[in-house]
This record gives sequence, C-alpha cells and structure tokens, in this order.
Amino acid sequence: MSNGFGNIYRLTSFGESHGAAVGGIVEGCPAGIVLSVEEIQHELDRRRPGQSDVTTPRAEEDRLEILSGLFEGRTTGMPIAFLVRNRDARSEDYFPLRDLYRPSHADYAWECKYGIRDPRGGGRSSAREHIARVVAGAIARQVLSAQGIAIRAYTSRIGDLSLTLPYSGLPLDLAETNPVRCPDADLAQRMESLLRDLQEEGDTVGGTVTCVITGLPAGLGEPVFDRFQARLAYAMMGINAAKGFEYGSGFASAAMRGSAHNDPFILRDGQVRTATNRSGGIQGGVTNGEDVYFSVAFKPVSSIRLPQHTLTRSGEDTLLALQGRHDPCVVPRAVPVVEAMAAMVTLDLLLAARTNRW
Repeated sequence: MSNGFGNIYRLTSFGESHGAAVGGIVEGCPAGIVLSVEEIQHELDRRRPGQSDVTTPRAEEDRLEILSGLFEGRTTGMPIAFLVRNRDARSEDYFPLRDLYRPSHADYAWECKYGIRDPRGGGRSSAREHIARVVAGAIARQVLSAQGIAIRAYTSRIGDLSLTLPYSGLPLDLAETNPVRCPDADLAQRMESLLRDLQEEGDTVGGTVTCVITGLPAGLGEPVFDRFQARLAYAMMGINAAKGFEYGSGFASAAMRGSAHNDPFILRDGQVRTATNRSGGIQGGVTNGEDVYFSVAFKPVSSIRLPQHTLTRSGEDTLLALQGRHDPCVVPRAVPVVEAMAAMVTLDLLLAARTNRW
C-alpha cells in the first residue's frame, strides 16, 4: 500500500479518521527556509470541518504539532514530522454500519483487498487523511512563494451552477470571502442556497475546482512519464471523490481544429511567449512559462440521509439512511487540498530541475 507521494519532495502520511491523530513526514525540503507555522495553520483552517453552515459540523480545531525538522523558525533539511490530533470523533455513530456496505464508499472494496476494514468514519479511506497533504502543501507553498510562484484555486462549479468566465477574467481574491470559495459573489450566494436546500433534503451534489499556477519558469517537467500535466493528474486523481481532470483547453479541444487551437509564439517584453494559452502553460509535457491552469471534477458526497438499498456482509438486502455529520458538497473544502497537491508537484519538479544545492 502506497502512503507516500513525491520523489525529491516527498510526503508519507499516516492516521485514520477516528484514530488518535493524522500526520505525516516530509522529506526533501531544502534547508534554511524560513517557515511560518501560522501560515501552515491557516491552510489547515481552510480545510477543517465546521468552518461554515454548509460544511460538516464535526468540530475539529485541527491544531498543528510539528515534531521535528525546524530550528529557530528555519528548516534544517531533516525530515519534518507533524501531527494533528482527532478531538471530535464520534465512533459510536458508525457501529451500526460495521456489518453492511455503504453505497459508493470504500467499505466493500477495502474489505476485499485487506480482509478487514475500519468502519469508523471510513478509517484510512476518509478524506481526513488530507490533513497531511495540506500541511505538506503549505510547506511547499512557502518555498515556492520565495521563488515568485503562486498557486490559487477556487470553486468554479457546484451542481448546475457554473462560472462562465475564464480565470483571467475573475476577481480571484473574492474566492475566500464566502463559504463556497467562488469568486463571483452572486453565484456564490446561489451556491450556498443550493447547499442549504440539499442539507434539508439529506442529499449531496458534486462540483469542480479550478486551479492556476503563476510565476512558473519554462522547462519544468520530466519527459516522458513524468510530464508536468501527468504528475498533476496523478496528484489530483489521488484526492478523495475526484472523478476527472483537465488542463488548458481540456475536453473542449476534442471539438476544435488545430488552426483554432494552436498557441502562436510572440515576443512580449523581449521574451518568447504565446499569444493564447490553450496549452495550459504546458507543451510537450514541460512548462513554457505561461500560467498553468487546470480543473478537477468531484462527485457528490456518498454519505446521504435519503434511504438507499444496500447489502449486509452476509448478503442480505437492507435499507440504509445514513446519519452522522457530512458535507453536502466536498468542493469548498477541496479547494485548499487541490492547492496543496499542486504545490507538492510543482516543488518536486522544481527541485528535480535544479542541482542538489538550493
């Protein structure tokens, strides 16, 4: 079982949804980096449950504890070990579920693979494991920020409510001013209303997160199997509930002609650039100096209060209406996770492009 991500900059995570803690070990972070623990905590706060009335009410503070790898506020080059303790797990909510399979959850598949499963909140298959990714990504973002590289994600779709403008035409700073993290205030209100209605109905909905990476140098990516977009796709599809990935013009390019899709090269401020960016900042698997942008589609949350047919472990048909505390949509809390995974991919490939000396 793979619990690690990355080559040079690498995270190994541990922990379960209702265990004592979730945490990880980050290796490969350059030494001497001034690291703000407050900024890392801020990213955890963006992901944590209970942050608004349209997320799960599980009341976790998600306080970060860094155990090693820092001295006087700087990275030492040694492994950075950290953990976040689980404080508000209610395992008793899951005891009635231990002998049946929840529709569209990992219960049956994981039991087939391991012969045992932890029914408490899904155990290791729970999205609570994303805490470790957010911490590792927050560390990577601080390293990248010093190099002029920024990563910004936002909610671009919830259900049938979708942004119509590209990222370049949106006030992305507005994304953090509302609970759904949408940079269009009017659309955000409609999204919030939809999620509140779904909470009342006991149902859920899917959506899309769009992410933009700016300030990238040309030349990042390792052909042929570690293309920049391939590493991004691998990272994003490892996020719980992710169902699709596209970058640049994405699936819309399937209906285009080459004459309309190609990005002409031009000189801008004495540098080779492209007049358009349908390539999404990546050509031949390598960054070309333009913004990298991509989207990740997420399915509806599988835990719903509406009655569903399922099977018990003994093969008997039963009716299940899940209770407990669940999000009506994962997208708002997935935004910082998408940013974190993008940061880890970017730093890993940036380190691969450089010598061992930072």
